[in-house]
Amino acid sequence: MRVLVVHNRYRLEGGEERAVELQLAALRRAGIAHALLERSSAEVTRSAAARALLRGGRDEEDVAAAAHELGADVVHFHNMLPLFGPRSLAAAREAGARVVLQLHNLRLFCAIGVAARDGGPCFRCHHRFTLPGLALNCRGSLPEAAVYAAALARHQPAVLEAVDSFVVPSRYAAGQVTELGLPGERIEVVPHYLPESAFAHHSRADEGLHALVAARLSPEKGIDTAIDASARAAVPLHIAGEGPLREELEELAGRLGAPVRFLGRLGREALSRELAAAAMLLLPSRYHEFAGYAALEAMAAGVPVLVTTLGAPPELAGQERSIPPNDPEALAVRMAELWDEPDLRGREGDAVLARANDGHGERAYLRSLMSVYAE
Repeated sequence: MRVLVVHNRYRLEGGEERAVELQLAALRRAGIAHALLERSSAEVTRSAAARALLRGGRDEEDVAAAAHELGADVVHFHNMLPLFGPRSLAAAREAGARVVLQLHNLRLFCAIGVAARDGGPCFRCHHRFTLPGLALNCRGSLPEAAVYAAALARHQPAVLEAVDSFVVPSRYAAGQVTELGLPGERIEVVPHYLPESAFAHHSRADEGLHALVAARLSPEKGIDTAIDASARAAVPLHIAGEGPLREELEELAGRLGAPVRFLGRLGREALSRELAAAAMLLLPSRYHEFAGYAALEAMAAGVPVLVTTLGAPPELAGQERSIPPNDPEALAVRMAELWDEPDLRGREGDAVLARANDGHGERAYLRSLMSVYAE
């Protein structure tokens, strides 16, 4: 088995880059021949990205060359937009490989990928019907919104024609992409995994010093809810991440008198140290997350998690650890309960650690992934 992994890195990097990194590590440790072909949106202007979107990609010849050089049996795409695009999917197929497209979000249908606006989920765009994204100007720029509406509608049939299997990280994601327009019989669920080194021997959350949020500082992540809840519960909150809302969120924390510390974007080691000192992790999303790497990494570290009822996080962490989105009072009550009872934190930490061990180890991930490739 020879696998070419292809990924267009985002301007603001996050969970998808982590997924690619972990996939490559698992392939390497399993002795599976593989190669990586990457591009980055940060390296091109927005006008060049728009041209690539409308054309259906730019670098399909590089994909074909890399597939031939490796002798790839499978070309596994993660994010393909804008620089690879549907043309690269077809080029991989023409090079004799089977094509897997891993979906980390709803970018096949939604101009901003997260299918959220106005404080909650939004599924107005589906199948090839992308006009709502233009009418509502979801990109915050009418020219960009027009490009996305046209490109997503125009090229969706080419995606469906070129892809052998779509991979998603949760049962929720499988159901949602089927509802929005993908053929259910070609969708495979391969949950995210963490390496053995990421799993704690036992929880130390009873010694935790603060609550933690690790996420992009963008509207759909619901970080304003976490700040409000921190103020209500008087629980210190550390926020790891960068994004367009930082100034607004800092102003909110100041206005509410919330005990919040903004850490900026952290590297892997620094984030691990924050998790080791955390009493709980919050995932207050107001959109349907496909998986939730931050929650999974906290669970593996033995840190209790509180998630919203939307999307896959309840599937990951358990319904009993989920609360309604946009409800700072409900979140504050749960935060205070954990904060005031260290023994409860320890028991919860051990419970989520066991849950992560059961469903998200490397061996199970490789079995699922190789089953997709074998088919």
